[in-house]
Amino acid sequence: MEISINNYKRCDIVKVSGRIDSSTSPQLLTTFNSIMDDGKYKIIFNMSDVSFISSAGLRVLISTQKNCKRYNRGELALCNLPENIKAALDLAGFIPLFRIFDTEVEAVGSF
Repeated sequence: MEISINNYKRCDIVKVSGRIDSSTSPQLLTTFNSIMDDGKYKIIFNMSDVSFISSAGLRVLISTQKNCKRYNRGELALCNLPENIKAALDLAGFIPLFRIFDTEVEAVGSF
């Protein structure tokens, strides 16, 4: 799994390529936590190159969303979801918990 971060004035964009499973999700959680430790709580997660997400990865998303929304500081928005990832989120009942955008530009514009 490879993680890249782009910092913008309004938000930070995290892009992951590869699988998010029990062996790689701690690395993703550390990435999200380091962004939040810098006082930035408006995060966009570009999932265009994610091939698989396990329950451990879903827990990272929920934990990050919970921390971002605490005290109305921000939010974790998802964009560019592949069909299999969107189906996994829907199956877990997570679709209503996140704002989901088709493109990165729409997600950035929402903040």
